[in-house]
Amino acid sequence: MRNKLLAGAIALALIGCSEKSAEEAATTDTATAETAAGQSAADAAAAPRIGIEAAPGVAFDYSYAFRLADDRIAKVQEEHAAACETLGVQRCRIVDVRYQLTDEKLVEAQTQFKLDPGIARKFGANAIASVEKAEGVLADASVAGEDVGTEILASQQRSAGSEAEITRLEERLKSGGLDKRERAELLAQISQLRGQVGDERQARRSGEARIAWTSVAFNYVSDGGLPGIGHENPFADAGETLMRSGSTALSFTLTLGAALLPWAILLGLIVAFWRSRFIVAVRRQMAKPAAHDPAPPPAG
Repeated sequence: MRNKLLAGAIALALIGCSEKSAEEAATTDTATAETAAGQSAADAAAAPRIGIEAAPGVAFDYSYAFRLADDRIAKVQEEHAAACETLGVQRCRIVDVRYQLTDEKLVEAQTQFKLDPGIARKFGANAIASVEKAEGVLADASVAGEDVGTEILASQQRSAGSEAEITRLEERLKSGGLDKRERAELLAQISQLRGQVGDERQARRSGEARIAWTSVAFNYVSDGGLPGIGHENPFADAGETLMRSGSTALSFTLTLGAALLPWAILLGLIVAFWRSRFIVAVRRQMAKPAAHDPAPPPAG
């Protein structure tokens, strides 16, 4: 009897442990699922997830706009270019690089890449991570697609029709019995059709190249600053302006003084000569005869 009771107690304990373990496992699975969902949501917010297997024959163009401090744009741009160089020219090519300081003293830059379609999205996600590491943000992201595969198929069908028509016209030429005018018309039609076939072939090659390479553009913009002065020190600029203005005023004053100084010296010499003792004595001597002149006799 005791053995039965002991066995029953052990069974109940095992059942309780199993239920507890199941609850813990369920809780752990739920937390893991929530974490994965949160991570997936973060990744989805970081970059669009579009697989090329879901859109065969579509040529994609990725465009990203990053906003970060002016003094960090060049470094981040170099990091993105280095990441492309690491992949090799078979998977990534740099097609354009631009860096500009605008009239508002804000930095604008752009880097354009051609990438293997299979790594284009991951390349963009890694670029976003490097921008966030530099305390920047993803301001805008877009993916534009064009159904180039359908156009290629339509082009092939048009070329097949043109080649069939060329074959028919060539058979007509071989049959003979044509005058010069009819023969010339057939040759002109064949030449025109062959030109169309060549144009279609070139268009298909361009479309195939677009599918084989995905265009990715990174645009870098300043995170702000004061309008018209950016992140520069306005007090330093004001001091520099004051120095330039003071220098201009001093230069003008010296130039004006240099122009007037000779005339001022000449006038001073004339005044000094006029007030000299000799001239004063002469003036007095000339004034004495007039003072001793006899008075006129009184009227009779």
